[in-house]
Amino acid sequence: MGYVAVKGGTEAIEASINRLQYERLQGGKIIEVENILATMKALVDQVMSESSLYAPYLAALAIKQAGGSMEEAVFLMRAHRSTLPRLYYSETVETEAMFTKRRISASFKDIPGGQLLGATTDYTHRLLDFNLLDEDSDENEKWLLDYKDQLSKIEQGRQPEFFPKVVDYLREEGLFKTYEKDEKVPFDITKQSIQFPAPRSAKLQTLTRGQTGAVTALGYASLRGYGQVHPTVGEVRVGNVPIYVGHPYEDMDIEENHYYIGEMEVTEVESFVPVKVKNEENEDEMEFEIGYGVCYGQNETKAIAMSILDQCLEHPGSPFPTHDEEFVLLHIDSVEATGFISHLKLPHYVTFQSKLDSVRQVRNGGASQ
Repeated sequence: MGYVAVKGGTEAIEASINRLQYERLQGGKIIEVENILATMKALVDQVMSESSLYAPYLAALAIKQAGGSMEEAVFLMRAHRSTLPRLYYSETVETEAMFTKRRISASFKDIPGGQLLGATTDYTHRLLDFNLLDEDSDENEKWLLDYKDQLSKIEQGRQPEFFPKVVDYLREEGLFKTYEKDEKVPFDITKQSIQFPAPRSAKLQTLTRGQTGAVTALGYASLRGYGQVHPTVGEVRVGNVPIYVGHPYEDMDIEENHYYIGEMEVTEVESFVPVKVKNEENEDEMEFEIGYGVCYGQNETKAIAMSILDQCLEHPGSPFPTHDEEFVLLHIDSVEATGFISHLKLPHYVTFQSKLDSVRQVRNGGASQ
C-alpha cells in the first residue's frame, strides 16, 4: 500500500520541483557519489538493508538524490529494485564460510577463535572531533600508507580465518536443541502479500528490511518490559559471505556446477534467550532459545533488535504487542509507514468539508434549540 503523490496543477508541481533543485544547488557545492560511498558507509548500509537491495553504489546515488533523507532514499531504491529482472536465486548462504571482519560475544569472555573487535565506534569517545574540520588529504594518505604497511606485516603468511559458530559448541554440550534443516522454499514478501499467521521466513524477511529505527524501538520496548525478553548476545559477526548460484540444468550434487558470482557484507546476530519450560516431572527448568538477526552491511543495532523480535514472534500467545506478528510486521516497513503518514499531505478537501459540514449542522441545530 505504498502511497505516491498524485499529479495535479502541472505548473505548480514543476515550480516545486525546480525549487527542490534550487535548494540542492544553492550552496554551490557538489557531493560526488564516490564521496558518499567512501565516507558514509553506515548510511549506505542502512539504505541497502531497508530497501533489500545490495548495491552500494546505487544506495549512495539514492542518498545524494534524496538529499540525505533516509526514507526517500529507501523509496528510490525500492522503486528501482522493482524494475530489475529476477534471473535466478542464489544458493543458501552458509555464514560459517564468512570472511569475518568483526566477531564478538557478550556471553563468553573466551570463544573459539577469539574475540575480533574489528571496526566499530563502540570503544571511541563520544566527543566531537574538531580535527575533522581541517582534514588534510596528504596527511590522510600518509596515515593510510603507514596503516596498510603495518597490516601487511601482521598478515604476511597468514591464511584467511573462518570462525566456528559459538552456539555449535553449546549444542555439542546438549545445552541447545538441534533442529532438522527446513528445506521449504522461503516465502518471498516482495512477490506475495504477507498473510497471517506468517511463516518464519516471511517474518525474518520483513524484519531484515524493516526501518532501522522502528525495529530498534520495538526491540527496545520488548527489552524494557513489554514482554521482558532480555537476551544475551551469543555472537555478533560482520563479514563478507560468498554467493553461489547453481546451473539450472545440471546436477547440483556436483561441486563444479556451483558458480561463485560475488560476495556481500552482512551482520549476523544470534541471541540467547532464557525461557522457562516444564520438564517431565512438571517442574520449571531453564533452557535457552535463539533469536536470529541478519542484515546487509555493518548494521549491528538493528540486527540485535531483530534477533529480539524474532524470538518474540515465535511466541504469539504472549499478550504483549511485540509478540503480535501483525502489529510488528505491518508497522516497521519504511516505505509503507512513511507513505501512509505522508499521504496526509495530499488533498482531503471533500472528506474534511463533509466532516466540517456535519459539525456545523450539529452546532447550528443545537443553537436553534
